[in-house]
Amino acid sequence: MRIDERIKDNIAVLAISGSMMGGRETCCLNDKVKSLLADGIKNIVIDLHRVRWINSPGLGILIGCWSLVAQANGNMKIANATDKVNNLLVMTHLLEFFGNYESVQRAVASYSSRPSAH
Repeated sequence: MRIDERIKDNIAVLAISGSMMGGRETCCLNDKVKSLLADGIKNIVIDLHRVRWINSPGLGILIGCWSLVAQANGNMKIANATDKVNNLLVMTHLLEFFGNYESVQRAVASYSSRPSAH
């Protein structure tokens, strides 16, 4: 799994590539979110368009990241989930926690139309 980071206007976009199957590699996402929060960046978009598959531990990492961001009074959104990943998020009812957007641009734009805190 690979994470590419882009920050603009105090919004971080984390583009993930590969599979989110848990383990040390997937925990890097958690570490990246902690680092962003420590730097005062509380609006985060997770771009999933290059994620081939996500399993239970991978979902757990997403939930953990969401929890960290929520505790910091921030907001985390999901963008570009593939059909396969989106279906899994729907079946597990996790979209109730995440804002889900069809593109990174829409997810980023949504921050200007709403307050960033929960």
